[in-house]
Amino acid sequence: MTWLMTDERLGNALWRALGALPPGSGVVFRHYATPRRARHALLRRVWRLTRARRLVLVVARGPAIGEGRHGATCPGGLTTWPAHDEREAIAGWRAGANMLFVSPIHATRSHPGERTLGAGKAARIGTGLNLPRIALGGMTARRFRRLRGFHGWAAIDAWLPRPDQKRPDQNRKAVPR
Repeated sequence: MTWLMTDERLGNALWRALGALPPGSGVVFRHYATPRRARHALLRRVWRLTRARRLVLVVARGPAIGEGRHGATCPGGLTTWPAHDEREAIAGWRAGANMLFVSPIHATRSHPGERTLGAGKAARIGTGLNLPRIALGGMTARRFRRLRGFHGWAAIDAWLPRPDQKRPDQNRKAVPR
């Protein structure tokens, strides 16, 4: 399963990334730095689009909208959980998580300078918990194909244009409200 982790760096590329995800993919809505009112308005737009495109939406630190919560329990819904080590994986399992996001596997701009797990250590986190694990941190489709034991991958930067490409939002209009 492919996941998009949102944050402010996506800008208008958010709409292109949401449009590129195949049905059944997931979105973890974060946008932590966006002021509350603007964040909720953006979340409502994202929610409408994810429903229309048959994408799974989980929300981190926000209102209960979508199919679940990230990093918090969601009774009756999908609970995804960040796992940077085995202790956090076990905490997620105990909290009733349905899925673990294991990170950071590779260096990532989201957490500059943070120590990475590497593929081997990441592959061991949460293996005995019988939960699907999603690879996160500097991930791309190519890097995911090289990993073993993960059920999917998530990224932010993989959905952004490379520096040598034009930004996708320069030639496209944003999705209308």
